[in-house]
Amino acid sequence: MPLKSSVIPLPPRYPDSHTTPPAHHVGSPPSLFKNPWPSYAHTSLSNAFKTRWNTPRNFVPVPGDRAGLVEVRNPDFGNGQNGLKATWIGHASFLVETAHAEGAKRGMRILLDPVWSERVGPYGMVGPVRFTPTPCTIEELPEVDAVLISHDHYDHLDSDTLKKLLAKQNGDLRFFCALNVKAVLLGLGIGIDVEQITELDWWESTRLEKDGIGGVDLTCTPAQHRSGRAPWNFQGTLWCSWVVKQLDGKRLFFAGDTGYCHVTSDSEPDHHNAPHPPCPAFAEVGELYGPFDLALLPIGCYQPRSMLSGQHSSPDDSVSIHKDVKSKKSIGMHYGTIRGAFSANYEPVTEPPLRFKKAAEAEGLKWGQEIGLCDIGETVVVS
Repeated sequence: MPLKSSVIPLPPRYPDSHTTPPAHHVGSPPSLFKNPWPSYAHTSLSNAFKTRWNTPRNFVPVPGDRAGLVEVRNPDFGNGQNGLKATWIGHASFLVETAHAEGAKRGMRILLDPVWSERVGPYGMVGPVRFTPTPCTIEELPEVDAVLISHDHYDHLDSDTLKKLLAKQNGDLRFFCALNVKAVLLGLGIGIDVEQITELDWWESTRLEKDGIGGVDLTCTPAQHRSGRAPWNFQGTLWCSWVVKQLDGKRLFFAGDTGYCHVTSDSEPDHHNAPHPPCPAFAEVGELYGPFDLALLPIGCYQPRSMLSGQHSSPDDSVSIHKDVKSKKSIGMHYGTIRGAFSANYEPVTEPPLRFKKAAEAEGLKWGQEIGLCDIGETVVVS
């Protein structure tokens, strides 16, 4: 089926720190990627095994009565409201809809890191397991125009979900991803064609347009993370965050999966005692593309800090990211939905939202106005 939308490349905007070749590339053209900041520290495979199976762990089961867990509601996707809308599907998955342009029947609809599977991992047999249901089925979604992918980890790029989305859309769906993720999408064998995929490097932008709907600008921006769906492809694809900008100027920041600053002690909740400054990319995003009307920031899977802080921000870190990107309103995500090996043994599932609220209020932010949380299935609207 022919695609009903078109993609127009836009000139990139680079921060002053940009180099040629880019500092995050390894090789030319790049076959590997790296985090080019001292705020990241690589965790060795031996350390990962030691941490996973170490005896002093703090396993706290998911509450059987769901006390303190995220509420799930039936989504209405903000029907009847016009504005920049984001509906939380769970974990890092959102359905974003831009405001209706004049004369348009609806806004552009974009899925961020869509995952509906009950287990996320190779062949659906290993990997983190969902303990909070999705608010709807894929078939119950409204028409979708595009998918943005932050990186290729299984809890952000799910083959079964993408296959069902393609079927629902009769193939009329575009995918936007960072460098070398195109090969991953094509290799899934689920019917994605090469012309459906737009691959971008950090700081590159493109415009998505569709007749009767209008357009939206999409910019691939940095994140501090890693990639790989197998040990032999570690760091072989690029990870990113995304800027979604309406043509009227309103903008959303999606952090994807990211760390902020590596710390060496498990007792350090934030970066303030780290021997190096935090990742500078978020302040650069704020300078080039802020202020943001809405930011979606990860707050879970950060324990143990000595291992995960370089790649997963804590709730305290994400309060700092909120300030760096100059967000007017931020919503916490990447918690309360699925549980993996590390977080299961070190991080109670009820802890992230409590710490996020405490950290936000310590910075003088107005909880529920400038920063906060939403239910799964709830739509946050910025008009």
